[in-house]
Amino acid sequence: MNLILLFPSDFVPGTTRAVLSGRRHTHVRAIHRASAGDVLVVGCADGRTGEGRIFSLTDRELVIDVALAAEPPSKIPVVLAVALMRPPVFRRVLQTAAAMGVSAIHVFNSCRVEKSFWQSTALDEADIRDQLILGLEQARDTLIPAVTFHKRFRPFAQDVLPGLLNGRCGIVADPSGGLLGLPAPGPKVLLIGPEGGFIPDELDAFRLAGCSVAGLGPRILRVETAVAAFLSRLL
Repeated sequence: MNLILLFPSDFVPGTTRAVLSGRRHTHVRAIHRASAGDVLVVGCADGRTGEGRIFSLTDRELVIDVALAAEPPSKIPVVLAVALMRPPVFRRVLQTAAAMGVSAIHVFNSCRVEKSFWQSTALDEADIRDQLILGLEQARDTLIPAVTFHKRFRPFAQDVLPGLLNGRCGIVADPSGGLLGLPAPGPKVLLIGPEGGFIPDELDAFRLAGCSVAGLGPRILRVETAVAAFLSRLL
């Protein structure tokens, strides 16, 4: 945890003093091994970053005085669109995307997505928020990405994707495409398939919407590895 992410409910009303318990309190006490007077890196959700000086730290709560003066890192100009994957992988992808500065994540269905994935607790709003927060804490960011779900492939590819591509270059990650070269500057939409990849009809639908298909070579990568590798390449 490289940043303690704070929320309005953490603050004593009318003050810049925050009172924390639970996971954040435990982390500061057990991992940081902090004590009264120490300074922590903090940030307010969807707001500024700064410092939090520990006023008191007991076995029950952490009290810090907060000063927020810096803007969070700018978001990267990439919209990430991923086919839904196994719940443990999905959680890791959310963390990675948040840590790398993605501002919007679209999750859609495709042929090789197991129907049971859509009933997973990993899609619960609270679970998604927890994973995004973990990514933000890692990267010292405060801006929580928006996550949108599309349970049918055709409406996503035919109706939603063209809107996302307005003013953006669309790149579909797939080993069948040519080697991804150094991309031109500008906003992009990155599409990553499920475990097992996209079927030919889906690739054709993406091409029809105006996307190009590109890969990183002959190796087949795990979904979470592909997300990190392609985002890094696009930047």
